[in-house]
Amino acid sequence: MRYLDRLQPLALLVLRLVLGVVMIAHGYPKVRGISHVVGMVSGMGLPGWLAYILAAVEFLGGFAIILGFFTRFASFAFLIDMSVAIWKVHWKNGLTKPGGVEFPMSLAAIAFALIFFGAGPIALDSIRRGGGGGGKRLKD
Repeated sequence: MRYLDRLQPLALLVLRLVLGVVMIAHGYPKVRGISHVVGMVSGMGLPGWLAYILAAVEFLGGFAIILGFFTRFASFAFLIDMSVAIWKVHWKNGLTKPGGVEFPMSLAAIAFALIFFGAGPIALDSIRRGGGGGGKRLKD
């Protein structure tokens, strides 16, 4: 199945697009209603100023991931974001119940993979680094 190795850049692009679109979709309402998010974050026992970081990570980080720009950094921020979301919001609902951990856990897994594999060659990171961009081939 070595012929599939040629499609690894496309696979990394798909992971980035999915993660980026989902994070933008979740971040945009937070940016628009930041005062509500400050209250929500404060209500969880976290400092209210973290709401601004949360909104920026999700909204702006989503665009960065789609473009493949600072992919590893944005993915690490998403991993932290999703880990806190699982811990503070979703854990009590179990795995598959409404509001459960399965969706944020899936996003965290995509972010985790992108931290280690990078954006791949179809990304601004690749141009910025002179063609590298991470995304080393997986070994069988």
